[in-house]
Amino acid sequence: MNPFQFQTVPNIIAGLGSIQELKNIIEQQHYHKALLVTDAGLIQHQLHVPILEILKQAKLNVIIYSDIKTDPHQNLVLESVDFATQVKIELIIGFGGGSSMDVAKIIALLAHPKQQQKLSEIYGINHAKAPRLPLILIPTTAGTGSEVTPISIVTTGATTKMGVVSPVLYADVAIVDATFTQNLPHHITAATGIDAMVHAIEAYTSNMKKNFYADMLAKNALVLLNQNLTKVLNNGADLEARQNMLIGSLLAGQAFANAPVGAVHALAYPLGGHFHLSHGHSNALVLVEVLKFNVPKAKQYYAELMQLLDPRSTGCVDGLCDLFIDHMQNHLQQSGLTLKLKDLDIAEAKLPQLAKDAMLQTRLLQNNPREMTEQDALQIYQAIYA
Repeated sequence: MNPFQFQTVPNIIAGLGSIQELKNIIEQQHYHKALLVTDAGLIQHQLHVPILEILKQAKLNVIIYSDIKTDPHQNLVLESVDFATQVKIELIIGFGGGSSMDVAKIIALLAHPKQQQKLSEIYGINHAKAPRLPLILIPTTAGTGSEVTPISIVTTGATTKMGVVSPVLYADVAIVDATFTQNLPHHITAATGIDAMVHAIEAYTSNMKKNFYADMLAKNALVLLNQNLTKVLNNGADLEARQNMLIGSLLAGQAFANAPVGAVHALAYPLGGHFHLSHGHSNALVLVEVLKFNVPKAKQYYAELMQLLDPRSTGCVDGLCDLFIDHMQNHLQQSGLTLKLKDLDIAEAKLPQLAKDAMLQTRLLQNNPREMTEQDALQIYQAIYA
């Protein structure tokens, strides 16, 4: 067995109603002032109210920061850090989708009174260093797995994204309670569900850091997601299936935090950056074509995943690999997401720029099982154009 390192969040609390454990966590630590980092939509739908009630019972002074937007720009991140620094916060609670949790991680790091680093200094791998403020993450979508990853994605230019990756960003506690996901709109349920599946698949085929422990998580994640995505798309009020999706997303997050993702994400980021598509939708657009591209190097892994999802499936490696790609195509077809760039009003003339931008994602491309050139990326974008 290959040597490996595995890191994750030290305390995961999961289950319907598990948010009630928040009171115990806070009372054990004697915090006085917390910042709830979330977005305006969750406030509008009053999803944060149960959390406020728990914090009130714990006699904790709470300040709400709800300016988080999808694909948070570094200017917004800097504003949020300034805000937290001025009000002298002791605890950060990230509540929302990937964007809110990603920003909460950076606030926890940069708003610590003894932190000397600036945002511009922490992009990349292992540049961010302690200290950071205590951090609790509570996801409201079953997709990003951000509650258990050491990664924050920030939009840095008009169209570009960069990652902050460091073990110091692992939260102290993740609370995974599907009560918060039951009213998630159909298209967000679909996009985030596919996103989580991509995390599991790309972790399982990760080029450099694939390992036994991450494989175990990725496989169990994919089984849960595969069994429950159709259920939640057909019935959004199925809380058991919603909880299973959240656990699948969490396991996939733990897997790809240790065996990083590859070309699906590298090609998805420019789509999100240029055309403001959600991250999950961008992943869905490029997924099948990237799987086909990776076949020469990854068909054994895809065949293994097919047999995992359907133990009755038989045949040679090539046949099972094809079945797996068809199986994922079926999930996309059933998702209701638009799967062609032309139908999203994206100009064909933009494709070369997308391919060029994808090549900047060296952090991700190095993890892909097959090396990808700019021409390869362009051909993939062309294949999903119309």
